[in-house]
Amino acid sequence: MTFLRTQLRAAWQWLDDRTGIGALGPLVKKKEVPIHRHTMWYYLGGMVLFLFFLQIGTGVLLMIYYRPSAEEAYESVKFLMSEVEFGWLIRSIHGWGANLMIFTLFVHMFSVLLLKAYRKPREITWLTGMGLLGMGMGLGFTGYLLPWNELAFFATRVGTEIPGVVPLVGPPMKEFLRGGEDVTGATLTRFYALHVWVLPFATAALIAVHVLLVQMHGMSVPPSIEQSGGASRNMKFVPNFLLRDAIGWLAALAILAALAALIPAHLGEKADPFASAPAGIKPEWYFMFMFQTLKMLPAEILGIEGEIVGVVGFGIGGGVLALVPFLDRNPAHTRWWTWFGAATIGFILVMTIIGYTVDPTS
Repeated sequence: MTFLRTQLRAAWQWLDDRTGIGALGPLVKKKEVPIHRHTMWYYLGGMVLFLFFLQIGTGVLLMIYYRPSAEEAYESVKFLMSEVEFGWLIRSIHGWGANLMIFTLFVHMFSVLLLKAYRKPREITWLTGMGLLGMGMGLGFTGYLLPWNELAFFATRVGTEIPGVVPLVGPPMKEFLRGGEDVTGATLTRFYALHVWVLPFATAALIAVHVLLVQMHGMSVPPSIEQSGGASRNMKFVPNFLLRDAIGWLAALAILAALAALIPAHLGEKADPFASAPAGIKPEWYFMFMFQTLKMLPAEILGIEGEIVGVVGFGIGGGVLALVPFLDRNPAHTRWWTWFGAATIGFILVMTIIGYTVDPTS
């Protein structure tokens, strides 16, 4: 045992001499997390990071068998699910993991908004977080088409139509996404490249910047706690906070395994570009509020096509949300931004519920 400890110490010393990794030790020991009634929201960032790495791991396993072409994509996924041992489980965990990651991103973003954790000097941290939400939704959108089944094909056709209505930039944006005029095999290979190369590497780079900024500025304390002096207590990040983080990760993994076993992913029918679209085609839940809003808008608003007004409106709303740290400067008006965040949450929830409960044929 003594010999083993000596060898491990020597190996660590060798690595430290060449990388300087030992300098991180004091930083890790110094890092602390404020303790107050909102501390539970701090765990969401680590949860998103864990789920992202889980998506990378399961995605790499799926890539071993997946063939990104219109002729072979569906058959390769079918083979994976029916012939490869535990292939169905990996695909199901990957699918449910994507949903849980995006859900956690939404909750994390709105908790930061309502707790005003975007205040100076954390404006750029907020912007990188908004970027990560966009990346997560982009990963979900591009991955949805890859099985090349009927539902994914027609949902992608509808989804790529939406940016096409934006004046000037819309048509070239739609053509870029599709790789042509319509959803074809070119769209599939393009989405595959975006899903497994471009977006994951861009997301990883943005995560690195986001985590670095969090380390630089520390955990934000909500104004109400700060003013009352309720955040005077702290806990060590290692091991106290990290162990609690790990418990959350294990719980998330258990939930994903249960969902994958009880509600496994289905493949459906292979996409037929010449067939009619099935009734009631709907996007993934994280796009439902936008989809339903566009459906409910009148054909024309003040002489402008309703769909254009809706798409531009969502763009403006997203821009305002991104600029909240720069707009929320007046202490007398800060409650307005809290109401803005609460109203945004309410709008997303109501539109999503309507989208899933209203009869699509009505």
